[in-house]
Amino acid sequence: MTAAVAPPFTVVSGEQVQRALHGREREIGELVEAVYRLHGAGDSVNPPSYFLRFPDRPSARIIALPASLGGPLRVDGLKWISSFPENTKSGLPRASAVLILNDPDTGYPFACLESSVISATRTASSAALAADRLSRGRSRPLRVGFVGTGLIARYIHTHLTGTGWEFEETGVHDLSADSAAGFSGYLERSGAKGRITVYDSPEDLVRSSDLLVFATVAGAPHIHEPKWFDHHPLVLHVSLRDLAPEILLTSANFVDDVEHCLKAETSPHLAEQLTGSRDFIDGTLNDVLTGQATVPTDRTVVFSPFGLGVLDLAVGRFVHDELARRGELHVVDGFFNELRRYG
Repeated sequence: MTAAVAPPFTVVSGEQVQRALHGREREIGELVEAVYRLHGAGDSVNPPSYFLRFPDRPSARIIALPASLGGPLRVDGLKWISSFPENTKSGLPRASAVLILNDPDTGYPFACLESSVISATRTASSAALAADRLSRGRSRPLRVGFVGTGLIARYIHTHLTGTGWEFEETGVHDLSADSAAGFSGYLERSGAKGRITVYDSPEDLVRSSDLLVFATVAGAPHIHEPKWFDHHPLVLHVSLRDLAPEILLTSANFVDDVEHCLKAETSPHLAEQLTGSRDFIDGTLNDVLTGQATVPTDRTVVFSPFGLGVLDLAVGRFVHDELARRGELHVVDGFFNELRRYG
């Protein structure tokens, strides 16, 4: 029997993460699809997320997402991500995060990565994959609208355009005029094709968009009128709490994982509480990928992803292995010190 050896421990900065992921949108999309298929086949462990909340800071939370991924991507780990919406008032991003990767043979952690970029990347890549697969058989959306214009919205736009999407119009709406202007500036600098329109009214943006992206910090539904969706757009409901249950109940609904998504007062969770049933859920994204679910063409289609820790593990492992290939890993010598069982 070969003696177990503790792996070297590395620390990966956000700058390194961004360099490793830059321009890799198609590659990450293929990775995210592979992870959804592994998860759907049962080759993962993705327990419920744990929410640390604070009585003196009710809008803030820190979430622990433990997970284990099997198959050829084999890795265990934990994402520890904070959401402090008040940060946005000073221009600081809402979320910050670290990701710990563990060696599945010894259990020893072998990497700590800055993970707000990894989290945004897997969220955006998942959204772009859903936009592609859920729009097949429908008219390809040509008008995209963003409700909420922070970092996640920017990453989703990057992953949409990086995987071949082009739009005749990009609509923007945010409660903050400065945020809407900032996002519009990003769109112009990115070379986005087509018109860029800032909408003062969420109704006008919804009615003018074939593809809608909700990426807000909303804690409760603020979009209540099903008639706004009479033109049956494709909706990427990434922030999970924007849409009133009545809107979901008139739509076809797909999620990343049913058990994960129907909790924590998400819009799908509220719809379940309202109806006492999960019959309004039409399937998971993996069901669509594997042909087990059909996407209707005559209804609004809503994708509500809770966000799976296995996606963070896969993207984090991709970053780690890419930096190792380049010889750019920063090893912390002597991180593990007590390695002899009896001294």
